[in-house]
Parts: sequence; C-alpha cells; structure tokens
Amino acid sequence: MVGAKNRPPLRLVDILKALPEKELDSLVSRLGVRIDPAKRLDPPQQIARALVALPDLRDPSRLPQPAVELLHRIAEARGTLVVQAVPPALQPLVERGIVFARSEGKGQGVELLLPAAYLVQLRAWEGEDPRGIRALLAQAPFETVSAIAGHYLGRPATPPIALSLESAWELLGDPDKLAAEIEKLSPTERRVLEGVEQLGGEVDTEELLELEREPLRLRTASGATPSRRGVGFSLERRGLLIPVHPNRHVVPTEVARVIGAPRNAEREARREQVRTFVLSGDHAPRRARFSHDPGPFAMALALAVREPGSEIRAGIGTPKSLVAKLATRFGRDPQQVALVAALSRAIGLWDASAISPSAPPGALSLHELSRLLFDAWRRGGAWDEARSEPEMLRLPPDQRDSSASGVVRELVLEALRDLGESRWLPWPSLEGYLRTDHRMPGLERLLRRWADRAGVEAVEPMEIARRVVLESLPTLGILDVGEDDDDDGKTQVALRVTPRGRALVADRAPPQDDTPSKFLDTHVLRLGPTAKIAAIFGIFGFVDVGRAAETLDLIVAPQTLARALSAGYEADSLRQRIEAIAPLPETLSRTLAAASVVVGRGTFVPASGFLWVDDPNVRELLRTRRSTSELFLEPSPQGGLLVSAQVDLDRLARRCRTVGVEIVTEGQVVRARSIPPSASPSGAHRKQSSTRMPRVDKEKIDKANE
Repeated sequence: MVGAKNRPPLRLVDILKALPEKELDSLVSRLGVRIDPAKRLDPPQQIARALVALPDLRDPSRLPQPAVELLHRIAEARGTLVVQAVPPALQPLVERGIVFARSEGKGQGVELLLPAAYLVQLRAWEGEDPRGIRALLAQAPFETVSAIAGHYLGRPATPPIALSLESAWELLGDPDKLAAEIEKLSPTERRVLEGVEQLGGEVDTEELLELEREPLRLRTASGATPSRRGVGFSLERRGLLIPVHPNRHVVPTEVARVIGAPRNAEREARREQVRTFVLSGDHAPRRARFSHDPGPFAMALALAVREPGSEIRAGIGTPKSLVAKLATRFGRDPQQVALVAALSRAIGLWDASAISPSAPPGALSLHELSRLLFDAWRRGGAWDEARSEPEMLRLPPDQRDSSASGVVRELVLEALRDLGESRWLPWPSLEGYLRTDHRMPGLERLLRRWADRAGVEAVEPMEIARRVVLESLPTLGILDVGEDDDDDGKTQVALRVTPRGRALVADRAPPQDDTPSKFLDTHVLRLGPTAKIAAIFGIFGFVDVGRAAETLDLIVAPQTLARALSAGYEADSLRQRIEAIAPLPETLSRTLAAASVVVGRGTFVPASGFLWVDDPNVRELLRTRRSTSELFLEPSPQGGLLVSAQVDLDRLARRCRTVGVEIVTEGQVVRARSIPPSASPSGAHRKQSSTRMPRVDKEKIDKANE
C-alpha cells in the first residue's frame, strides 16, 4: 500500500540539518560541494545553496527515465510519498541529493521526501495541470517569483530564489491555507480576481487594467504594462495571478476553484431545472453503449506494448501505427485507444519502472487505475480536446501550450455532479445548461486567441464540451451513452452517470469490488480488482493477453509455460509469480511439476569441429603425442576426436602432418601454408586466422604425390 501524507513538504535546509554527519559528508564528497568555513552560513545552508543550483532538476533528461517517473510521482504527492520498500529508481535521486528517505518505523514503510525548493523548479510534465500553481511558478519570470518569495518572507528575497520560495509554497501548496489567504483579500482585489475567473481564468494586460479600472496606461514595445502599484501586482506577488509571457495573466486552477465556489449557488437554480426535467419523466433510450472501468483495458495496453516490435520513446507521442494495431487487436475505436494510451503514459504505466512493487503505479491495485486515469485526464497535461490531435506528446515541447479546455471540463463535471443517479439525461438539456453559463463568452475569446498563438483552427467551447461528454467521459467509465430515434428520424443522445463516475466526479473513492483473481478454466486467468500491478507485470513473459473489457483475462496455457521454460524461467519461479495473483489449477500445477523434474544433465563444451578417425591406433597416436594432444578435447566420443575451439584448420593440418596424419575436408587434402621457421627458442608458431580450406586442383595433388 502506497500513500501520501497530508502535510507540507519539508524545507531543504531542515532536511540537511537532520541528516547524520556521516551521510552529510558523503553527500558533500559525491557532489564536490566546497564548504567555506569563513562564511557566516553553516554547512547545511551552504550545501543547500549548491544543491538547488544543480542542473538535473531543470533538465530531467540527465536522469534515468525510471528516476524521472519516480520524481514525478513524489511531486504529485506534494513532496511526501510513503512506500513499503525502497524503489530501485531511488538510488540516482539520492546520490544527487534530490530525494531523501527516512524510515516510518517498523512495518510502516519508507517516506520519500522531495524538498519544496525542488518542487518549485521542476519542469511541467504531461501528467500535470499546466495551469496549476506549481507549473506556473516553475515557468514564471524572475521578477514574479522574487516578488512572491519576498511577500511571504516579509523581506526582500535573496538568491537562490528556490530557497526563498519555500515559505511561499508552504501556503500556496496547501488548499486550506490558500483558501484562508484568499479570504484576506480586500474587496477590490477579490473583485478583480473574480472578474478574471469569469472571463475563463485568463486575460491580457489591457483587460486586466480595465478590471482594475486603472486610468494610467504604461506602454512599451510589447503593449500596455500594468503598474507595479496596482491591484494586479498585489495579486501577482501573492501568487494568485501569474503573468505568462508575453502579455497574459492566468489565475491558477487551485485559485479559480476557490474563487468560483460561491457562484455555485447562482447556478443552483438552473441546475435545479435540469434535475427536475430529469426526474419528471423516463428518458431511457432504446439502445445504449455502457461504459466499463478503463483500468483493465489500460493494463492490457501496457502489457501489449511490452511485446517485441513495439518501440515507444519517452517524450514522443504514441505512433499512430501502434494505436491502429492495438485498436484492431482489442476491437476498440482508435480514439479510445489513443486516450487511454496517453493517460497511461502520463501516470507511468508504460515505463519500465512500473514493474517495481515498491512505488506507484506498480505498488497499486488494478481497481486504483481508474482514479489515476481520471485524475490525469482532469489535469489536462496529457490530453487536450481543443486540438485535432489531442495527445500532447505528439507536439514538440516548446509548442505544448495548453488551451482553455480545462475550464470546459470543470463546467461539464460540475453539471454532472448533481444529476440523479440511474437516470438518463437528454444531451440537449445538458447542452442548453452549458450554453447559458456566464463563462462561455470568455472561453470563446480565450480559445480564439489560443488558436492564433498555436497556429491551429479555432474550436467552439460547446464543441469541446461535446467531445468531453461523448468521447472522453465514456472511455473513462464516467458516462453511459444511449441513442434513440425521434419522429423526424434524427438521432437523440441521452447520458447517464455511472456509479463509478459519480464517485470520481465528487472526489470520492469509487466503489470497490473485492472479487479475487481466479482461473476460469485450466488456461484463462481472470484478474480481480485487488490484483497488484507489479504482480501482473511479473507474469507478463509467459502469458498472453486475452479479453479486455470490464475485466482482463490472461491466457496461461501449457504452450506459454513451455515458452517461458525455454526462455530460462525456473519452474518454481513461475509457480510463485502465478500464485501471487491466484491459486494454480491442478492441471497447470502438474504441468509445472513435470517441467521441474530433471531426468538428466548434459555439459556443453565449445569446439571448432570434429575429426573423424576410423583407425583406433591413429586416434591414440594423435591423442597422446605431445605435438598434437593439446589440439583435442578429452574425453572425445568414439570414432573421432573433438577439436578445441581455439584451433583453426591450418594449425590442425600442420600439427597432424608432423606425426604422419593427413587431414581431408570436402574430399580434398588440406595443405598447410608454408611458414618460415620461428626465431623463438621455444619454436612457437605464429597464430593463423584462416579456418577455411582453400580449393586445390586435383592434378596438382597427383603431381605432388608422385
């Protein structure tokens, strides 16, 4: 079981001061940090200033990919992750002083710590919300982060800024403290912040000045510049409004969620109308497509891409050819396969480190994948419905500018949160509710500006909402989709929130099925929701992927076991890996027991060839003479002699001729090359590299014999 403790990340200096002196000295020697005794700063503070300047955080490509995945999992847990065992990918991070580990006590696991000074420097990855506070702080200009650090420190911030930002992150990274900080805002500051949130959470400088009602316009070559004494700068130094180059100001997702909460009451009346309409009649369609838990299908894809021939490179989009092949194999729509594949890569399920049972996702159960996939989709860093190619990894890193589709996602989820369970809702009713939201005009403007920046075709907010409702949410197991034909022959679409979807939308754990994994027959292993992901990867080498729908079936047949045994797996190891998931049936148990019986043993000896000699006296001559005995292996089978692996054909023919024995190959006598006498007193000959007998004319052989 892996969990994250709900407490703020520790400061880097505090962690270094808590380290034993021996470990601190080892860290200093490994990284080559120079400690100046003449400075007023103590050694931990000097070491901290050297650590935050290391390039590994700003350039994760310098680290091994499993270490990068583990670093992202710790960052998603707000800097504190508890695991039951030390992950193998931890060593590079510990050696560089990036992650620190401490024991939680006997039987309570190991706590992995990522200091706040590192959290605010990490470059955003595909599984993170690009509009989150952490991602915006990591890319904010120096003037902004310096002002934020100085505000929460209560004094001017001094380099390195990453250490000065730790006090700011302790507040901004905590939802409760952030809400309390927003409550302290003045009415003017709150009005401006609410105005930006109503416009979609993003404005340009001119719009910000209009909201501030600031008459003074400071203009530069890039346009208007806000005053450093205005309301916008007051929000900026608190970290509640982050400027983005060159002319944008963004409200982070966490701040927008707090600011928009009071207006939920204003939308309650319209939601009540939709709810009344849903409950007033039966809107069940004639045909429906029921959604399933995406966890088993994501696991099937993760197993399939590990088969030979599936080349996946980190940081590069999933090849379309592979998506099409997987869609054909599992009978799914390519768009569904692409979505699940992108989210699976974002949570680290496709990485090699997923086989580790000590860190997520390998340490998680199969039923926990649905929540991980939903959270990764909701953050929006891996999938963007505003693009024709929604997978973000298909774009170069410098072009992964996120659109305002995340706001549309939240609008849809907010509308679905209060719908009646097990009730069908016509799509036109939900569409009408979304169209009347006061943020739609602002979203349309933001999407148009984003399309101009990204060089893509602009898309309407309701088109994004349609893709979210009819494509993304059914794939994630949130919505069932039904269809019906009206009197005019048009297809009417109806929606229903699944019990799993209701729990995920409400930020609750989905209902868990405790059905254990079991063999349906002698060959088919059906995985239960409680099966560990690392254990499933552990049997990948000798199973085939079967049916992947609401459950995942694996084929464990005698043929697959024989293939595993021929590949070098031990029978006892196979038994242990399978029984870690489900008890073995009797037939497979007997197969493994029979395969583990040793009926004999053979010894392999490398040899360059076999010399047939019919005359036993000649064999004995070659085997016992000093000049030829080293050429052969003992014991040799009857009828000939095994030639040692280091002996070539020329050397064999030359040595045997010294005792009067000729070597014949392909019907011809091998004549050794003429070699001048060796000047060495030992008489050792130079080593020849020729191993193939040259062709000799038969007439020349006859003349030589005469």
